[in-house]
Amino acid sequence: MAASGCKGRLLSFLDYKTEKYIVAKNKKVGIVQTHPVIYHRWVFLSKKGYQEKDEAIQSIVITKLKGVSVTNTTESGLLIWGPEDYVIPPQGEAVLFVVTNFLETPNQKLGYCAESPKVLDGLCQEDKDCEEDKLVVSGHGIMSGRCLRKDENSTGTCEIFGWCPVERNLHGGAVVFCNRSLLSSAENFTIYIKNFIQFPKFKFSKSNILETTDVSYLKCRYDEKLHPYCPIFRLGDITARAGYSFTDMATFGGSIGIQIQWDCDLDKGYSECHPQYQFSRQDIAASNKNIAMGFNFRHTRYYKNSAGVSYRSLYKVYGIRFNIMVNGRAGMFNIVPTAISVGSGLALMGAGVFLCDMILLYIMKNGTAYRERKFEGSQYVLLILSSPLTTTGCSANIYLLSTGSQQPKPATRKQPLVHTSQKHRKPKNK
Repeated sequence: MAASGCKGRLLSFLDYKTEKYIVAKNKKVGIVQTHPVIYHRWVFLSKKGYQEKDEAIQSIVITKLKGVSVTNTTESGLLIWGPEDYVIPPQGEAVLFVVTNFLETPNQKLGYCAESPKVLDGLCQEDKDCEEDKLVVSGHGIMSGRCLRKDENSTGTCEIFGWCPVERNLHGGAVVFCNRSLLSSAENFTIYIKNFIQFPKFKFSKSNILETTDVSYLKCRYDEKLHPYCPIFRLGDITARAGYSFTDMATFGGSIGIQIQWDCDLDKGYSECHPQYQFSRQDIAASNKNIAMGFNFRHTRYYKNSAGVSYRSLYKVYGIRFNIMVNGRAGMFNIVPTAISVGSGLALMGAGVFLCDMILLYIMKNGTAYRERKFEGSQYVLLILSSPLTTTGCSANIYLLSTGSQQPKPATRKQPLVHTSQKHRKPKNK
């Protein structure tokens, strides 16, 4: 028995297996079968799986602002603000700050004065609270040792040596600004952005400035429908496209991101590669009601009078910080990614066929019936059916009988088979 079983297993390797296709009228499995084809089509055509990609974009950004504003305050008087005054830094970089509002403490000189009452470390009741030559924590100078008070029952502030007078109390800044910016015309300032990019893998370089001889081109204003390739942007339009009011942002400041996106299909040619612009607000305090609202910092301007005495003006400036970011990628046809994409697609479709078979044969309710039809063993046997005896001999028909078929199939034979067995031999004449 063991020998016969081993022999059967050895002989089973000689069995020939061929595919049998069954058309299953099952829409659920049919839908599953279409997914690999749709996915491969999406990867190959929509995602350009036949292209070699380069995402290591090299970029340079140069900016230039234009516009003039006029302010008239008690401290500063009448001032004309140009780009050299309100743009920080003035040389034009990818990150720049535009002043839209300010508070000035003019004509500060080195000397002795009272510390600001906002500084907790500078409050005092008597002189011993103000240690001489000690720096005031978060203050404006060095203590002189004196406590300055209005009367004996009030809380005073330490006298300091520093730039005097100190910055005035800005508590309740909304009241000071009256909810508007001093540089009211800043909304109409324009920023000219020049962007030069390069994809080193393909040795491809380009600029966001169109190659044209039309002198009116650089008098345009960016509009995503009318002038999508114009490099000049109005500040009010930038904040509006980011979803915020310029007036609200200009009062206490904020941060705007300008995204330049390059997606270049180099198979289409040089002239078809253009940038796309997107705008968004980046600072967390998106509302002016937040306690940490806006964006501001301090800077000074130093002077010296005819007597050689140095003095300065202290500015606390509010404004909008612009951060210009450049991203991009380029693609070009290459046989290697094409072959990889085609091969992976064929493998995916093969896996899809296997998955559909598993669902159809082992998960669906009628899986048993499908398995019986798909996996069918066949062994053909030679069956001879003889006709009645004739005087000329015995003719016979040959049938190939399949154990997996319900009816025998006649074998094709040009001449009838004459059986010469002893049982049907022609009788001799007496």
